[in-house]
Amino acid sequence: MLPFATDGESDNGEFHGPSLTDFFPPAIFFEGTPFEINRIILIRFLVVLALLVIFWLGMRRMKLVPGRGQSLIEMGLDFVRNSIAYNTLGAKDGKRFLPIIMTIFFLTVTMNLTGIIPGLNIAGSSVIGFPIVLALVAYVAFIYAGIKKHPGAFFKNSLFPSGVPWPLYIVVTPIELVSTFILRPVTLALRLLMNMVAGHMLLVLCFSATQFFLFTAGGWFSLFSVGTFAFGFAFTLFEMLVAVLQAYVFALLTAVYIQLALADEH
Repeated sequence: MLPFATDGESDNGEFHGPSLTDFFPPAIFFEGTPFEINRIILIRFLVVLALLVIFWLGMRRMKLVPGRGQSLIEMGLDFVRNSIAYNTLGAKDGKRFLPIIMTIFFLTVTMNLTGIIPGLNIAGSSVIGFPIVLALVAYVAFIYAGIKKHPGAFFKNSLFPSGVPWPLYIVVTPIELVSTFILRPVTLALRLLMNMVAGHMLLVLCFSATQFFLFTAGGWFSLFSVGTFAFGFAFTLFEMLVAVLQAYVFALLTAVYIQLALADEH
Protein backbone atom coordinates (compact mmCIF):
# COMPACT_ATOMS: atom_id res chain seq x y z
CA MET A 1 0.00 0.00 0.00
CA LEU A 2 1.53 3.29 -1.08
CA PRO A 3 1.40 5.99 1.59
CA PHE A 4 -0.75 8.43 -0.39
CA ALA A 5 -3.16 5.89 -1.87
CA THR A 6 -6.53 6.29 -0.20
CA ASP A 7 -9.42 5.52 -2.52
CA GLY A 8 -7.66 4.71 -5.78
CA GLU A 9 -9.39 1.39 -6.36
CA SER A 10 -12.65 -0.31 -5.46
CA ASP A 11 -13.65 -3.89 -4.82
CA ASN A 12 -14.49 -4.53 -8.49
CA GLY A 13 -11.02 -3.52 -9.64
CA GLU A 14 -12.03 -0.22 -11.21
CA PHE A 15 -9.93 2.87 -10.66
CA HIS A 16 -11.47 5.77 -8.77
CA GLY A 17 -9.62 9.04 -8.35
CA PRO A 18 -9.48 11.15 -5.19
CA SER A 19 -12.58 12.98 -4.02
CA LEU A 20 -13.55 15.67 -1.53
CA THR A 21 -14.51 12.96 0.96
CA ASP A 22 -10.81 12.82 1.86
CA PHE A 23 -11.28 16.15 3.64
CA PHE A 24 -14.17 14.86 5.77
CA PRO A 25 -12.76 11.77 7.49
CA PRO A 26 -14.86 9.86 10.05
CA ALA A 27 -14.72 10.82 13.70
CA ILE A 28 -12.15 9.19 15.95
CA PHE A 29 -13.15 10.62 19.33
CA PHE A 30 -16.30 12.29 20.69
CA GLU A 31 -18.43 11.59 17.65
CA GLY A 32 -21.60 13.66 17.43
CA THR A 33 -20.42 16.25 19.96
CA PRO A 34 -19.05 19.80 19.48
CA PHE A 35 -15.65 18.36 20.45
CA GLU A 36 -15.56 15.72 17.70
CA ILE A 37 -12.03 14.86 16.62
CA ASN A 38 -11.24 13.33 13.24
CA ARG A 39 -7.91 12.60 11.57
CA ILE A 40 -7.35 16.18 10.39
CA ILE A 41 -8.07 17.66 13.83
CA LEU A 42 -5.71 15.10 15.34
CA ILE A 43 -3.02 16.14 12.84
CA ARG A 44 -3.45 19.74 13.94
CA PHE A 45 -3.00 18.76 17.58
CA LEU A 46 0.14 16.79 16.68
CA VAL A 47 1.58 19.74 14.75
CA VAL A 48 1.08 22.14 17.66
CA LEU A 49 2.61 19.62 20.07
CA ALA A 50 5.54 19.00 17.72
CA LEU A 51 6.23 22.73 17.40
CA LEU A 52 6.18 23.20 21.16
CA VAL A 53 8.56 20.28 21.68
CA ILE A 54 10.93 21.34 18.89
CA PHE A 55 11.22 24.93 20.10
CA TRP A 56 11.53 23.84 23.71
CA LEU A 57 14.29 21.34 22.96
CA GLY A 58 16.11 23.72 20.64
CA MET A 59 15.97 26.80 22.87
CA ARG A 60 15.97 25.49 26.43
CA ARG A 61 19.76 25.73 26.76
CA MET A 62 20.85 28.69 24.70
CA LYS A 63 24.58 28.84 24.00
CA LEU A 64 26.81 31.58 22.67
CA VAL A 65 28.13 29.06 20.15
CA PRO A 66 24.90 27.34 19.12
CA GLY A 67 24.58 23.65 18.46
CA ARG A 68 22.93 22.15 15.40
CA GLY A 69 19.38 22.28 16.74
CA GLN A 70 19.69 25.81 18.08
CA SER A 71 21.28 26.97 14.81
CA LEU A 72 18.42 25.59 12.69
CA ILE A 73 15.78 27.22 14.88
CA GLU A 74 17.64 30.52 14.93
CA MET A 75 17.93 30.43 11.13
CA GLY A 76 14.15 30.04 10.85
CA LEU A 77 13.49 32.79 13.38
CA ASP A 78 15.98 35.15 11.71
CA PHE A 79 14.39 34.51 8.31
CA VAL A 80 10.92 35.48 9.51
CA ARG A 81 12.16 38.41 11.57
CA ASN A 82 14.45 39.96 8.96
CA SER A 83 12.85 38.96 5.65
CA ILE A 84 9.22 39.49 6.61
CA ALA A 85 8.65 41.49 9.80
CA TYR A 86 11.53 43.98 9.87
CA ASN A 87 11.81 44.30 6.09
CA THR A 88 8.10 45.19 5.81
CA LEU A 89 7.33 47.02 9.04
CA GLY A 90 10.71 48.32 10.13
CA ALA A 91 12.51 47.40 13.34
CA LYS A 92 10.15 49.16 15.77
CA ASP A 93 6.79 47.98 14.44
CA GLY A 94 8.27 44.70 13.25
CA LYS A 95 9.26 43.87 16.81
CA ARG A 96 5.76 44.72 18.06
CA PHE A 97 4.00 42.38 15.64
CA LEU A 98 6.74 39.76 15.37
CA PRO A 99 5.01 37.19 17.66
CA ILE A 100 1.89 37.16 15.45
CA ILE A 101 3.84 36.97 12.19
CA MET A 102 6.18 34.31 13.57
CA THR A 103 3.28 32.18 14.83
CA ILE A 104 1.42 32.46 11.53
CA PHE A 105 4.48 31.43 9.52
CA PHE A 106 5.54 28.40 11.55
CA LEU A 107 2.00 27.13 12.12
CA THR A 108 1.21 27.44 8.43
CA VAL A 109 4.38 25.81 7.13
CA THR A 110 4.14 22.83 9.48
CA MET A 111 0.42 22.34 8.85
CA ASN A 112 1.09 22.44 5.11
CA LEU A 113 3.97 19.94 5.28
CA THR A 114 1.83 17.24 6.92
CA GLY A 115 0.34 16.68 3.47
CA ILE A 116 3.53 14.93 2.32
CA ILE A 117 4.34 13.00 5.50
CA PRO A 118 3.53 9.28 5.14
CA GLY A 119 0.94 8.21 7.68
CA LEU A 120 -0.56 11.69 7.86
CA ASN A 121 -0.99 12.29 4.12
CA ILE A 122 -3.15 15.40 4.36
CA ALA A 123 -2.38 19.01 5.22
CA GLY A 124 -3.85 20.35 8.44
CA SER A 125 -4.58 23.53 6.49
CA SER A 126 -6.60 21.78 3.76
CA VAL A 127 -9.92 22.23 5.59
CA ILE A 128 -11.33 25.74 5.86
CA GLY A 129 -11.33 26.07 9.66
CA PHE A 130 -7.59 26.58 10.08
CA PRO A 131 -7.19 29.11 7.22
CA ILE A 132 -10.17 31.08 8.56
CA VAL A 133 -8.68 31.26 12.05
CA LEU A 134 -5.33 32.51 10.71
CA ALA A 135 -7.07 35.01 8.41
CA LEU A 136 -9.09 36.34 11.36
CA VAL A 137 -5.90 36.72 13.42
CA ALA A 138 -4.30 38.68 10.57
CA TYR A 139 -7.48 40.75 10.16
CA VAL A 140 -7.69 41.61 13.86
CA ALA A 141 -3.99 42.59 13.87
CA PHE A 142 -4.64 44.84 10.85
CA ILE A 143 -7.63 46.55 12.48
CA TYR A 144 -5.82 46.87 15.82
CA ALA A 145 -2.76 48.42 14.20
CA GLY A 146 -4.87 50.96 12.33
CA ILE A 147 -6.98 52.00 15.31
CA LYS A 148 -3.94 52.16 17.59
CA LYS A 149 -1.96 54.35 15.19
CA HIS A 150 -4.84 56.48 13.90
CA PRO A 151 -7.62 56.50 16.53
CA GLY A 152 -10.78 58.08 15.22
CA ALA A 153 -9.47 58.40 11.68
CA PHE A 154 -8.59 54.88 10.56
CA PHE A 155 -12.00 53.81 9.24
CA LYS A 156 -12.81 57.28 7.91
CA ASN A 157 -9.60 57.56 5.90
CA SER A 158 -9.86 53.96 4.72
CA LEU A 159 -13.39 54.37 3.41
CA PHE A 160 -13.15 58.01 2.34
CA PRO A 161 -9.64 58.50 0.90
CA SER A 162 -8.51 62.09 0.62
CA GLY A 163 -8.32 63.86 -2.71
CA VAL A 164 -11.43 62.20 -4.15
CA PRO A 165 -14.29 64.49 -5.28
CA TRP A 166 -17.17 63.95 -2.89
CA PRO A 167 -19.71 62.67 -5.50
CA LEU A 168 -17.31 59.82 -6.33
CA TYR A 169 -17.49 58.53 -2.75
CA ILE A 170 -20.76 56.89 -3.78
CA VAL A 171 -18.66 54.53 -5.88
CA VAL A 172 -15.31 54.62 -4.09
CA THR A 173 -16.51 53.94 -0.54
CA PRO A 174 -18.29 50.61 -1.29
CA ILE A 175 -15.26 49.48 -3.29
CA GLU A 176 -12.90 50.35 -0.42
CA LEU A 177 -15.20 48.64 2.08
CA VAL A 178 -15.28 45.40 0.10
CA SER A 179 -11.62 45.37 -0.95
CA THR A 180 -10.13 46.46 2.39
CA PHE A 181 -12.38 44.96 5.03
CA ILE A 182 -13.96 41.92 3.33
CA LEU A 183 -11.81 40.60 0.50
CA ARG A 184 -8.52 40.70 2.39
CA PRO A 185 -9.33 38.06 5.02
CA VAL A 186 -11.36 36.04 2.49
CA THR A 187 -8.54 35.89 -0.06
CA LEU A 188 -5.99 35.08 2.65
CA ALA A 189 -8.01 32.04 3.75
CA LEU A 190 -9.02 30.84 0.27
CA ARG A 191 -5.53 31.15 -1.22
CA LEU A 192 -4.07 28.86 1.42
CA LEU A 193 -7.01 26.44 1.35
CA MET A 194 -7.15 26.01 -2.43
CA ASN A 195 -3.42 25.41 -2.77
CA MET A 196 -3.47 22.69 -0.13
CA VAL A 197 -6.60 21.04 -1.54
CA ALA A 198 -5.16 21.01 -5.06
CA GLY A 199 -1.84 19.62 -3.82
CA HIS A 200 -3.53 16.80 -1.94
CA MET A 201 -5.69 15.84 -4.91
CA LEU A 202 -2.67 15.70 -7.25
CA LEU A 203 -0.64 13.56 -4.87
CA VAL A 204 -3.48 11.13 -4.18
CA LEU A 205 -4.21 10.84 -7.89
CA CYS A 206 -0.60 10.00 -8.76
CA PHE A 207 0.04 7.52 -5.96
CA SER A 208 -3.34 5.82 -6.09
CA ALA A 209 -2.86 5.40 -9.86
CA THR A 210 0.54 3.86 -9.12
CA GLN A 211 -1.09 1.38 -6.76
CA PHE A 212 -3.80 0.58 -9.28
CA PHE A 213 -1.42 -0.08 -12.18
CA LEU A 214 1.03 -2.04 -10.05
CA PHE A 215 -1.27 -4.26 -7.98
CA THR A 216 -4.66 -4.31 -9.74
CA ALA A 217 -4.29 -3.80 -13.49
CA GLY A 218 -1.25 -6.06 -13.81
CA GLY A 219 0.42 -7.17 -17.02
CA TRP A 220 1.83 -4.48 -19.26
CA PHE A 221 -0.25 -1.87 -17.42
CA SER A 222 2.14 -2.19 -14.49
CA LEU A 223 4.70 -0.26 -16.55
CA PHE A 224 2.50 2.82 -16.26
CA SER A 225 3.16 2.74 -12.52
CA VAL A 226 6.71 3.94 -13.19
CA GLY A 227 5.40 7.11 -14.80
CA THR A 228 2.71 7.82 -12.22
CA PHE A 229 5.18 7.23 -9.40
CA ALA A 230 7.70 9.58 -11.03
CA PHE A 231 5.01 12.25 -11.36
CA GLY A 232 3.98 11.65 -7.75
CA PHE A 233 7.57 12.05 -6.56
CA ALA A 234 7.98 15.26 -8.58
CA PHE A 235 4.69 16.64 -7.25
CA THR A 236 5.82 15.78 -3.70
CA LEU A 237 8.92 17.95 -4.12
CA PHE A 238 6.78 20.68 -5.67
CA GLU A 239 4.30 20.43 -2.79
CA MET A 240 7.16 20.97 -0.33
CA LEU A 241 7.99 24.20 -2.16
CA VAL A 242 4.33 25.25 -2.20
CA ALA A 243 3.99 24.52 1.53
CA VAL A 244 6.84 26.87 2.40
CA LEU A 245 5.85 29.47 -0.21
CA GLN A 246 2.24 29.66 1.00
CA ALA A 247 3.40 30.12 4.59
CA TYR A 248 5.73 32.90 3.44
CA VAL A 249 2.98 34.60 1.40
CA PHE A 250 0.48 34.41 4.28
CA ALA A 251 2.94 35.87 6.78
CA LEU A 252 4.16 38.51 4.32
CA LEU A 253 0.63 39.65 3.42
CA THR A 254 -0.20 39.88 7.11
CA ALA A 255 2.80 42.16 7.58
CA VAL A 256 1.88 44.19 4.47
CA TYR A 257 -1.70 44.72 5.68
CA ILE A 258 -0.43 45.86 9.07
CA GLN A 259 2.00 48.23 7.34
CA LEU A 260 -0.83 49.69 5.29
CA ALA A 261 -2.84 50.26 8.47
CA LEU A 262 0.14 52.07 10.02
CA ALA A 263 0.82 54.25 6.97
CA ASP A 264 0.76 57.98 7.62
CA GLU A 265 -1.93 58.68 5.04
CA HIS A 266 -4.40 57.10 7.43
